[in-house]
Parts: sequence; structure tokens; C-alpha cells
Amino acid sequence: MLISFDGAEHVSQWQRSRALARKVGANFTYFLSCVYLMTRDDRALYEPPRQGKGRSNVGFASSRDDIAARLRQVWTARLEGHEIASHGCGHFDGAAWSAAEWRAEFAQFTRIVGDSWQRNAIPGEPANWRQFVEREIEGFRAPYLATGPGLFAALAEDGFSYDASTVSRGPAEPTGGEVARFALPMIPEGPRARPVIAMDYNLFVRHSGGLERGDADGAFEERTLAAFTAAFEAEREGARTPLQLGFHFTLMNDGAYWRALERFAETVCGLPDVRCVSYRDYLSETAPVRG
Repeated sequence: MLISFDGAEHVSQWQRSRALARKVGANFTYFLSCVYLMTRDDRALYEPPRQGKGRSNVGFASSRDDIAARLRQVWTARLEGHEIASHGCGHFDGAAWSAAEWRAEFAQFTRIVGDSWQRNAIPGEPANWRQFVEREIEGFRAPYLATGPGLFAALAEDGFSYDASTVSRGPAEPTGGEVARFALPMIPEGPRARPVIAMDYNLFVRHSGGLERGDADGAFEERTLAAFTAAFEAEREGARTPLQLGFHFTLMNDGAYWRALERFAETVCGLPDVRCVSYRDYLSETAPVRG
């Protein structure tokens, strides 16, 4: 099992996800957006490709105290064995970006994250923080899962180990050569078992048209849990291809999808023949097999 989180904004969801990981013995991947380590006062430091200076589709951190709390969560998660990966910065659709534009985005991510303690005058920067940012962040997921030739060329040029931005018809092993490509699977969901990307946002759109409706009767939670469980069991009894699930730090439909995730992880991650690992660890463990 591979479970990941995009954006990684709210500190409360860092805490909640880490508590879940401790409970079930899992390691997660957090795809971090670098704008959450900047306040609006510093937004001019970011120049997104094909956008005005200081633009962001997902805002910025609310304060330096907010950044300090998030940085401590990032570092603690890393010490606990979780993987920190990149989601870029301003959450723009870069499908048409050139390799040079993507490389500029990657460079800004590294600079903004690497400078985040000093820029915000936050005490207690870990001694090897910059080494971590420059050498340990080796995975990427594109905002909106928007990929293109420029992205894949830039990932290879910048030395990333993998990308997790594509979509597959069902659970699939990673493909690719120098940069492995992981794909979020389409899984059957709902009364008619229509395929949907195994990600909370896509379920949110499926269930309520992307509008918050809550989940007073628990129907969205139960449908999500049933879909995850069926997809997992199909692989467990079949090809045993790891199921990948993608989540955000936003509680859509009153948290229905996070509750389903917690119940699902509590059931499957502790099974004797199952491990819930990060993308990085999966690649490391399977590298001899993949060649």
C-alpha cells in the first residue's frame, strides 16, 4: 500500500496523519507545496512560470508562527521515517511548461524550502536541514496531475527518482527508466462501480459535484471505504500490485474521506502480508527486481 498527501498545509492534518501512521505502522509520502513556507509579505520571492510574480493558486502561510509549526511537523515526520517530496510551489497547471520552466519551478522549491527557517527568523533549524532539502527530496507529483514532455525531461535533468503524477486504468507497477513513473489507479466506486481516480478530491467531485454537502448519514464515507476495500482485496487475491491512494489536507464533505482512509488503513496496514510504505521506500525495496 502507498498512501500520500498533496499540499501538506494544515498542521492539524499533519498531526492527524502522523498519529494514524503510528497506530498502523505505516510510512506516508507528503508532497509539499513550498508556498506554505512563505507568508504573503514574502510572495514576491516566488516567480511562477507564465504567471505574475508572487502568484499562487493555493495562497500562502497565514503567519510566521504557522510556518514554524509546519516546519516542525515536516522535520518530525522525516525523523519518523515518512517521506517528504515535492508538489512544486504555487499549484499551477504546468502541462504545457517547457523543461526549462519546470526546472525553474524546482529550483525555487529548493531555495524557498531550504531558506525557510532563516527567512522567517525561526529558531531551531536542524543542522542538516539544507542537506535534506537538496538531497533527500527525490519524488514529485504535479498539481492537477497535469503532466507533459517538459515535466518528464526536467525531472530527469534534475535527478528526481520518481514522478507520481499519472493515472492508470487500475493498480499498476511503476514504469519508466531513469525516473520511475507511478500512476494513481482508477478504481470501481459506487452502486454502478464506475471508475474513479483513487484520490479524495475525485471522490468529492463524484459524490457532491465538488460542493461541500457534509456527510450526515455517512454515505460518502461508506462508499469510499467500500471502494478502497474492494480494490485492495482484488489485488491481494490477484496480482498483488500495491494500491495507491492520494489525499489532500482538506476535509471535504465534512471529513468523510479521511475517516474512510483511517478505517481502511487500520484494517489493512496491520495485516501480516501487507506493508504501508512511502514511494521512496517502495522504490528502494523493489529496485533489484526492477533492475
